[in-house]
Amino acid sequence: MSEPTTPSRDDVTSPPPPTRSGVEPDSGDTRARQVHLDAAADAVLRADDLTAGYLPGVNILNGADLYCRPGELVGIIGPNGAGKSTLLKALFGLVRIHSGKVLLEGQEITNQRADVLVARGIGFVPQSDNVFPSLTIEENLEMGTYQAPKRFSERFDFVAGLFPALRDRRKQRAGSLSGGERQMVAMGRALMMEPSVLLLDEPSAGLSPVMQDEVFVQTRKINQAGVSVVMVEQNAKRCLQICDRGYVLDQGRNAYTATGRELINDPKVVELYLGTLGKAG
Repeated sequence: MSEPTTPSRDDVTSPPPPTRSGVEPDSGDTRARQVHLDAAADAVLRADDLTAGYLPGVNILNGADLYCRPGELVGIIGPNGAGKSTLLKALFGLVRIHSGKVLLEGQEITNQRADVLVARGIGFVPQSDNVFPSLTIEENLEMGTYQAPKRFSERFDFVAGLFPALRDRRKQRAGSLSGGERQMVAMGRALMMEPSVLLLDEPSAGLSPVMQDEVFVQTRKINQAGVSVVMVEQNAKRCLQICDRGYVLDQGRNAYTATGRELINDPKVVELYLGTLGKAG
């Protein structure tokens, strides 16, 4: 869900809690910044001290950090309006970054166009309007290789290995599919250019509980196939159950970061965030 449609950040009234290292995020966090930089040294994707927003002078992100190592599944949770989707869109060049930088495999990609980022190895699945409803499943996947059409057959076999139903129903129009089935098509299309990192914006939103579980299972399968994944989710408990590491975003900056298991068992995180965010799970 894009940030402008979520409740105002004014709804988030509690101050950001300490990070896992015990450093207050807004207290001249030199130590916390160094911890991030050290840990992110071998990351496939990293964001350093991002300030970004949709309008000049109105920032949604206020010094957010993130990194994802090769083969990791990273989850991002937080209250409505915290900047989760904005962070993902900033990584993918859809929201202007005013300060800070984004690096992919050590090369800076800050504010590069989305089509350039796809060619460089980043896939992105938006929460809504993520398929072409008038096109067939096969045609949707062909759109995924628009920049390299000769790779379609090879990549179709890979994607169909993850989502066998897409091969069986390849001639069916995407507009006739259920929400969960459309999500599989959208994820499949994003994989067609063989990304090193896949960005997922609330993939379980609006789905039935059964299809939500299927999306999380498929996300893990994609990750196990060698694709690093960064996932924004409001189903916080389920997200933390499957991710290697998680970030809690609050008021546009990191409130907590740790392994998924540590976050889901942290009394402070449970009290401040999972009590409401985890209800979907």
